[in-house]
Amino acid sequence: MTYVGKILPSLLNGTKVTLWLFIITLILSIPLGVILSWGLRSHFKPLQWLLHGYVWLMRGTPLLLQLIFIFYGLPTIGVVFERFTAAVVAFTLNYAAYFAEIFRGGLQAVSQDQREAAAVLGLSRWQAFRFIVWPQVIKIVLPSIGNEVINLIKDSSLVYVLGIGDLLRAGNVATARDVTLIPLVLVGIIYLIMTAVLTFIQTKIEQRYSYYE
Repeated sequence: MTYVGKILPSLLNGTKVTLWLFIITLILSIPLGVILSWGLRSHFKPLQWLLHGYVWLMRGTPLLLQLIFIFYGLPTIGVVFERFTAAVVAFTLNYAAYFAEIFRGGLQAVSQDQREAAAVLGLSRWQAFRFIVWPQVIKIVLPSIGNEVINLIKDSSLVYVLGIGDLLRAGNVATARDVTLIPLVLVGIIYLIMTAVLTFIQTKIEQRYSYYE
């Protein structure tokens, strides 16, 4: 316990970095994903093709490769990011593509008949979207969004390749220095706690929308 108390502050500092990356990525990628989902359903074919290409690229290449390309590759053409900023850009672009596909599927799952019925009742397109379509989309996509959010907290460990002092890096440093697996066990416990909290929040949100059943 003495050793645990000694290394815990460094692990908690790494956890702060992990959580900041997680929160900023969510704040940026979910709204961007919603916007992209509308673009993916656009009747303007060049825009649709462009966005489908973007989603294909982001989902078809490893996030680790994207991190390396943004931080180490872009400087060769004069685009330079700080380490944490590069991580935020890579994670946001990657997860926005996944969220875009999730929201696109949710929008397609709501039948056109409901939009037409709303128009017959005198609702504007915005009112129909806000009060009829969007609540159903949220309910449909919640499980998939929850899975991606949990994946995000785990994928954040990939930033070690940029030398960022996240939770996993703090654990690796302590393990290499002290030649013991205790830091990695603690890292695993902290990740489990974070995913448990996220799962609890997801469950509560799904219960909030259960009245649409």
